[in-house]
Amino acid sequence: MSNVWNYQSPKHEQILKRDELAQKFGLSPAVCQLMVQRGITTEKDVQQFLNPTLRGLHDPFLFPDMRKAIDRLNEALGNKERIMVYGDYDVDGTTAVALVYKFLAQNTWSSNLEYYIPDRYNEGYGISDRGIDYAHEKGISLIIALDCGIKAVEKIARAKTLGIDFIICDHHKPDEVLPEAVAILDAKRDDSEYPYEHLSGCGVGFKFMQAFAISNDIDFARLRQMLDFVAVSIASDIVPITGENRIMAAYGLKQLTRNPSKGLKGIINICGLSGKEVTISDVVFKIGPRINASGRMMNGVEAVELLLADDTASAKIKSANIDQYNDERRELDKKTTDEAYALIDENPGYENRKILVVCNKEWQKGVIGIVASRLTEKYYKPAIVLTESNGYISGSARSVTGFDIYRAIESCKDILVNFGGHTFAAGITIEEQNLEEFKKRLEAFAEENMLEEQQTPSLDIDLALKFNEINQKLVTDIKKMNPFGPDNLKPTFCTFGVRDAGTSKLVGKELEHIKLDLTDGTTEEPMSAIAFGMHEYNDYIKSGKPFDVCYTIEENTYNGKTSIQLQIKDIRISGGQ
Repeated sequence: MSNVWNYQSPKHEQILKRDELAQKFGLSPAVCQLMVQRGITTEKDVQQFLNPTLRGLHDPFLFPDMRKAIDRLNEALGNKERIMVYGDYDVDGTTAVALVYKFLAQNTWSSNLEYYIPDRYNEGYGISDRGIDYAHEKGISLIIALDCGIKAVEKIARAKTLGIDFIICDHHKPDEVLPEAVAILDAKRDDSEYPYEHLSGCGVGFKFMQAFAISNDIDFARLRQMLDFVAVSIASDIVPITGENRIMAAYGLKQLTRNPSKGLKGIINICGLSGKEVTISDVVFKIGPRINASGRMMNGVEAVELLLADDTASAKIKSANIDQYNDERRELDKKTTDEAYALIDENPGYENRKILVVCNKEWQKGVIGIVASRLTEKYYKPAIVLTESNGYISGSARSVTGFDIYRAIESCKDILVNFGGHTFAAGITIEEQNLEEFKKRLEAFAEENMLEEQQTPSLDIDLALKFNEINQKLVTDIKKMNPFGPDNLKPTFCTFGVRDAGTSKLVGKELEHIKLDLTDGTTEEPMSAIAFGMHEYNDYIKSGKPFDVCYTIEENTYNGKTSIQLQIKDIRISGGQ
């Protein structure tokens, strides 16, 4: 399925603003154009965007219930109560638990702290009855729930009858009825006036600890050292990298590069990132999956143990274990994905469905979210992958650009046991007897709400460039826009009417990639590019006819020499524009 290119030429007023900013800040006009298109138009906006500072963090006491949360925590510490730090088994949950547990352990005299991660297979997502029973047995009287809890109305009511209080630190959208917790820190509450609502779960934990530090006169520098955990959560949980997230991600990435915690340093070493500048992309594709692998293949407790490691030797051993889990996860991921592909391709009934729902009771729960993502990528349709878990059918959903899969699932909530998530990713639990009804309702929802453009893959292009505009200054200025991620994506460019300079060739073990040397007539030297997996275009390219390219601008280091290289995202045979 070919991509639709979404590109609009800059408007006149944007060009005027671009030129004004370029003159004022000495930046490349292209980068100023990118900022203007992203709503960064004033001198103050540009300063804040290019130089994120911790002074830009909001007052944590603007959260509803923050004062209640701090008072209860201080009371528990003063009374030497037993406190449990409870979090989900994914990257966001485990980093949140590690941050809050570590900060409290280092900055209080309490020896009555422990942490708890529910088992993905035996307990499932969020607050579990088993976790509450364990807390009761251990004499826990306060649970700090991180990255979960906002929908656990019945379980938290039960905990209250056992004398267990909850402080909830969550970032998911609440239902109409809130749990009976002592305090609920969630910027998505209807009554919240907190200025930024897109924090990760670990980010909410960070704000809680920021308020705790303020109330107990603890030097903020002690908390700042833990921003590497927050950066990992922000990247892995795919939250917008704007506002406070941009500030914390920027500082956290510096921490990951220069002085990460020993546990994260162990993962960085095993990923081959040691001595390199760690990026959001490195976290998404290398660090995050290894932390996640613990919860997918074994138990998320091991991930927290690694994140809390305080000596290099134990961090090295634990990192090696988690790396092994990641290798096993990859094998299982491939096997399950191939089975899901076969299920769809061999069943013609899937061809006309707008939402793919596949179920196999033998699939392992730990990889089905990844498989759902693969299905969405291949078929460009929302996908829900299900398996059997604890007597129910349970699984993960992923969506395509513009289609709100959470809202689609929510429309079926009366036949669901449980559900939660975001616009593009969600989880569900359902009784098997309701599965067919669920499929029918989802399809009906999609028929009514899915737009035609949401059924065709598209590429959003920021700017059209001539090759003579691409130089080292542009590359340097683009780097100043880091960190990249949702709502501040790495810029995508296009150039129309390019031709092969005569030296392009197929490369790779199976000659599946094209190493390109391109010309658009504006430079003497050809522009170097790489097109991964696009071998089918080779004959046309070698014919010398014009075509359009869509790409990101990268730096390629080979034999100690660094040069500019375009990474091709798409090729369009149109004869130029």
